[in-house]
Amino acid sequence: MQDILVKGTIEGVRVYAAVTTNLVQELNIIHNCAPVAIAALGRAATGALLLAATMKDEERIIIRFEGDGPLGRVIADAKGSTVRGYIQNPLVLLPPKNGKLDVGGGIGKGNIVVTRFLQNAEPFNGYCELKNGEIAMDLANYLYQSEQTPSTVALGVKVNKDTSVQVAGGYFVQPMPGTEEEVLKKLEDNITTMPYVTELLAAGLTPVQIIEKIGEGLQVSIK
Repeated sequence: MQDILVKGTIEGVRVYAAVTTNLVQELNIIHNCAPVAIAALGRAATGALLLAATMKDEERIIIRFEGDGPLGRVIADAKGSTVRGYIQNPLVLLPPKNGKLDVGGGIGKGNIVVTRFLQNAEPFNGYCELKNGEIAMDLANYLYQSEQTPSTVALGVKVNKDTSVQVAGGYFVQPMPGTEEEVLKKLEDNITTMPYVTELLAAGLTPVQIIEKIGEGLQVSIK
């Protein structure tokens, strides 16, 4: 599936969904990553792209994961539809945790630091403590704690046995002020019962179909 980012709305809620498989595989090749490393870097890069999509075209965002885990520093730098990534220790190997790549163990404890470069303004820096090192929850927690914007973030990278990237992508859900409680409850129920984003992508769902699944039973508009 071709890499693509789709924007939509669901009754007063902004929704963005992306497939980033080719992008993450390119990062994988450039940095010669072990599986847990590309899972971390791929999630960070996808998350940065999703947040960049909420900004104006020439505005830029840098997300830094400063943890004490063996992966070291993980950085994603996005503007518009482009993103760069860096991971300090790409060759780290870790045993799986609950059958999944242990990204949280690789990142460890520490801080997430977000820098926004807005038009005609000084760069804005925000940070908070890492929640669990798994990237998606840390981004959602940062947005809530530091920017007072409740959001849902889902990110995933599935790695083949030969360490190539099978699928990668994610989605970002952000209610706007005044969204009805019934809509928020329905979205919460839908998201809670959805499979992991990697399972959706591996099953062939497109970003549009993922947004429609998030907004099932509600009015969905794709931009």
